[in-house]
Order: sequence, then structure tokens, then C-alpha cells
Amino acid sequence: MSDNLSRRGFLVRGSAALTGAALCRSAFAIAKRESVFDPKRPASAAGRLSIGGDLLVSRLGFGAMRITGEGIWGEPRDGKEARAVLRRAVELGTNFIDTADAYGPYVSERLIKDALYPYPKGLVIATKGGQVRPNAQEWVPDGRPEHLREACEASLARLKLEQIALYQFHRPDPKVPFEDSVGELARLQQQGKIRHIGLSNVDTEQLAKAQAIVKIVSVQNRYNVADRQSDDVLAVCEREHIAFLPWAPLAQRARAAATPDSRLVALEAVANQRHIDMPQATLAWLLTKSPVMLPIPGTSRVDHLEENIAAARIRLSRQEMERIG
Repeated sequence: MSDNLSRRGFLVRGSAALTGAALCRSAFAIAKRESVFDPKRPASAAGRLSIGGDLLVSRLGFGAMRITGEGIWGEPRDGKEARAVLRRAVELGTNFIDTADAYGPYVSERLIKDALYPYPKGLVIATKGGQVRPNAQEWVPDGRPEHLREACEASLARLKLEQIALYQFHRPDPKVPFEDSVGELARLQQQGKIRHIGLSNVDTEQLAKAQAIVKIVSVQNRYNVADRQSDDVLAVCEREHIAFLPWAPLAQRARAAATPDSRLVALEAVANQRHIDMPQATLAWLLTKSPVMLPIPGTSRVDHLEENIAAARIRLSRQEMERIG
């Protein structure tokens, strides 16, 4: 990475924004760029996204999965650094933190509370339930209504919240009717324990089924420059003004493949021409790809966090997006 885009220099000096494509006019109903860039809060450069009509968040959030131990299991190697990452994310203008009770399990939620409570005004903490961890290697869906209720109430206690702003069903459970799981979230919402409901790891059919029961304001699916399997879900989200949270946004698995993906090769060429690193280029691609996109890159280190947030100022041009495909 060049000196002009060094980790702290980029954030502190607030150098000129990189050029990029403007969002289409219709996008401004859902997402909009900040009119004035605040160098002390560089995440603001990504613009803002309205979730559910009343949660206005930075379009570059923070995923709190990696602040736990190795394998998303147990305590972090450096708890002090993990809490520093959370505080720094908020300082830099990120006001959307995504977590889940399965991260640790329970460790990520507790660290968020330890680091940030009492929470600053406007901070949105989104968590998930519906997946359990019998051991470090297993992620097991549990969509039973009684489990979701218990999980939601436990998350409320761990996060020290009276209401969860965005509660997401972590993964459909093939052993439980999907409508039963979503119906329980609707009941929790009616009781005031959940403000808004989101889904994770769903297809378009499941999204439609859920929408027939309750308002869905977000979808969190695997999505990155090399993995477009959720393109059809993203299209529904764009049409219906639903926030789309891409997990695994940095495509590490694809980069490690024996045969490089042609889209990643093209993105790497763009990154080299821009003198930015690949994680920044990947995040810039996501932010440019769709106005409903809300990337949530995660890390356990402050320096990596700052590099990621520097991507908020980057927009790729139409020609660059066409090259990547």
C-alpha cells in the first residue's frame, strides 16, 4: 500500500477522495453519500443506509465475529485489543455492529457490552439467533420457536439492552418449519423485544415466505466479488429497499484457490492501478455494486480496522466495474 494511503495517514490527513461512480437517483431513497466528509469519522464517507425506515446507519459496518478466539470459539487472544477495535470502530464513524450469540459462543456479545456500554446515541447493534455451537467445529441450526425466544432473551441480557434494534434469524433449520421460526420472531417483535427482523443464509423463496408473515428489513448472505450466488436475493433487496449484509465480504477463500477467479484478477489489477490494497478494493467494489449493500468486514486488530474503514472513501468507476464483471 502506498504512503498516500497509509493506515493512519489516510484517516488523519483526510486526503482527496478517490473518484468513483455516483449512485443512481433512485438509490437516494435508501442510501446517500455524506455532503461533507468528516476526517475524524471517515466511515461517514460511505454514505448512510436506512434500515426499516428508522435506523440510519453508516454503509460500512463492523462484523464482530473475529474479535473472539481462534475458530470463532472462546475468548480472544488479546481481549484488550478486541475491545479497542470495537471502540475505534465507533470513533471512526461506524454505527452498525453485527454479531451473533453463536460467536464464541456468547463471547462477541459480551465484549461489545464490556467495550461500549453505555452505548453512544445512534449505535445499532444487530445480533442473530438460531444457530448453536456444541463444540468448536460445529455450527448447528436450531430454529425451534422455544430456542429462538430463549436465545433472544439471553442476547438482551448479555448486551444489556431493553430491545434489540435488528434481530436476525441466523440460518433456516431443516428440522423446523421455516414459518414457525419466523412466526416466533414476529411474536417477539410484537412484545417489544425486537425492533426489526432480518434473515441470514436464505434464498428468494424463503425471503418471500418470511415477508408474508412479517416485515423483513435485512438479509445477510455470503457475497463477494467471487461469490455471486445470492445475486437473485440482492435483486429482491434492491427492489424492495431491504438492506443486504454480505458476509465473507473479502473473498479470502477464492484468493487462496489454485485457479484464480478472473473477477478477482481484474479487481487486483484495479487495486494496483489505484495503489490500494485488495481488502480495500473488495470493499469498494461492494459499496459501488449496490446502494442497499452494507458491508460488515471484521477484524481483531485496530490497524486492519483502520485500513478497512479507509475504503469508505473509494468508489470504483463504471469502467472499472465493467472490467471486473
